[in-house]
Amino acid sequence: MVISPREVLSTGAHELGITLSDHQLDQFDALTALLLDWNDRFNLTRITDPIDITTKHYLDSLSILPHLKVAHDAYVIDVGTGAGIPGIPLKIVLPGIHLALLDSLKKKLTFAETVVQELGMTEVEIVHARAEDVGRDKARREKFDIVISRAVASLPVLAELCLPLCRVHGRFVAYKGPEPTDEIKDATGALRTLGGRLESVHELTLPHSDYKRTIVIIEKIRPTPLAYPRQAGIPAKTPLL
Repeated sequence: MVISPREVLSTGAHELGITLSDHQLDQFDALTALLLDWNDRFNLTRITDPIDITTKHYLDSLSILPHLKVAHDAYVIDVGTGAGIPGIPLKIVLPGIHLALLDSLKKKLTFAETVVQELGMTEVEIVHARAEDVGRDKARREKFDIVISRAVASLPVLAELCLPLCRVHGRFVAYKGPEPTDEIKDATGALRTLGGRLESVHELTLPHSDYKRTIVIIEKIRPTPLAYPRQAGIPAKTPLL
């Protein structure tokens, strides 16, 4: 029997402990339609099969929720959001969160803004900037309960981009691949410098898929020194040790 993307999403979310309403499933359907339509013109994603979009984008986005407590009104920022993933799928499931979508590429943010409007979302901010610059902005520095980032950079680099945005006792959550041990080891010094502490590491296989994902959760235990993040481009060129 052929299973539809909607069924894959509903049953897969259930495996993650999440129950999706018909309205939420409709929103995911609309997101897929928009993504495929825009992708023909703007190359937003290499994944174009609706089933793969469901597993490798949506269920992947939601995979952090069994391992992370998110208050219904939490302030969340998605660093390097691209086309709005994982931030938008999380917003569909947790409509009360205050979400910021941050990226340096205007084209992809234009798509994300269109999705937000089409899906009738509120409390979503589109931020077109470099993460290094936003991390030095007093209005946003250490203001977020949860900072998420997916497939953007190595963990030592991500730590410098993300931890300055995270409030003390908040969480920085990195979506990593199946073998992040070396990255985690390499990030030890950066976490110490930036005020973070490795809290937990969760390995999983996404529902309806053989795709393996590792969720790395870092607690912010003290303020990040004002010297960080360094100027745009430097964290990637010279990661903290």
